[in-house]
Amino acid sequence: MTTIQIRIDEKTKKSAKKILEEIGLDMSTAIKVFLKQVSIRKGMPFQTLTENGLTEKEEDEILKASEEARKGINVSPAMDAKDALEYLRKL
Repeated sequence: MTTIQIRIDEKTKKSAKKILEEIGLDMSTAIKVFLKQVSIRKGMPFQTLTENGLTEKEEDEILKASEEARKGINVSPAMDAKDALEYLRKL
């Protein structure tokens, strides 16, 4: 056996500890499970998400689209409800 020492902010530690206790795990066991899954899967055992609940790729796409819209790129002209419905029916 070997020892791993990590540094993490107190808020994250407390939040994770509370959640892990609710599912019957202590911090050490949860970290062991995580590392074992990394080894088995040869990578992250889950999809990583940002604080907004999106993948980094999704967040980047939204930011890019937002910047394009600000510059008037890839923006459809304004439509009233009738024109919008007709446009959607043609798709």
